[in-house]
Order: sequence, then C-alpha cells, then structure tokens
Amino acid sequence: MCEAPEGLSLLEVAHKNMIDIEGACEGSMACSTCHVIIDPDWYDKLEPAVEEEEDMLDLTFGLKRTSRLGCQIRMTADLDGLRVQLPKEHRNLM
Repeated sequence: MCEAPEGLSLLEVAHKNMIDIEGACEGSMACSTCHVIIDPDWYDKLEPAVEEEEDMLDLTFGLKRTSRLGCQIRMTADLDGLRVQLPKEHRNLM
C-alpha cells in the first residue's frame, strides 16, 4: 500500500514509492514496460483504454483481460484503494 496523490499516473506513483516498474518511455505510451494487471474488482472503475494503449498492450508478455499501462491510469479519489499486480516479465522494444 502506498500514497497516490490525485493527478499522478500509476507509473509516477510506483516510481515515487520505489516500486520496480520500468516505464522506459517515461509515460509517453511508446512502450509497454509499465504494464500492470488491475484487480478485476477495480477494472471497470477506470477510464477505458484508448486504441493506442491497446496497441502497446498487444506487444507485452502476460497480457490479461484487466491489463493496462500504468502511465495511462491517472489517480483520482474514486481510485482510493486501487489494487494492481505487476506481471512476471515484460518486453522492452525500445
């Protein structure tokens, strides 16, 4: 569990809390190294993924129905308690 100020991306929150997630493109949605798996109870509470995010997710290992890019999830009060899991591996094509 960690603090997640509103407005930050999930990737930024992870980096601020020393969670081992790469984010090679620094949140520009040009890679899939910030791939996270959202707890199914929370997935429908997120804004839907845009087509570009879905295209990047297609390049990742371990894709699940609730996979998202951490750089595309912005923290809000409605996401207080959000649970995510890191995949076992990822692919860096950069």
